[in-house]
Amino acid sequence: MKSYRKELTLTLPARRAYRNITPDVQKALAESGIREGLCLVNAMHITASVFINDDERGLHGDFEQWLEKLAPEKPYGQYAHNGYEDNADAHLKRQLMGREVVCAVTDGKLDFGPWEQIFYGEYDGKRPKRILIKIIGE
Repeated sequence: MKSYRKELTLTLPARRAYRNITPDVQKALAESGIREGLCLVNAMHITASVFINDDERGLHGDFEQWLEKLAPEKPYGQYAHNGYEDNADAHLKRQLMGREVVCAVTDGKLDFGPWEQIFYGEYDGKRPKRILIKIIGE
């Protein structure tokens, strides 16, 4: 069994945003040489997420509206966590959207269903954040 590890670093220009990282993960998979196995992709920051969904702009806007209803950014004073940084809402949004995904690797490709793509969700952006890609298999 082989393993392969790669980190991506992203700096998104907005406080909240979504980026399709499927091409980055596919590139890492090709670099790994692994043909059959599993691929883990996780956000290495507690105010960001990695998840699988459709690459559709309207849906991303729906995520934003839904998350703002559940964990609104303002007023900052509504959260006990806020003090040094006003990012309690980002921690809660990450909890809702998830930390990581695990994808099957079959015949050297990510084994997705129709429309599935891997996304990085940023909830406290404008600074460098890391994403881990770990692939194991043969």
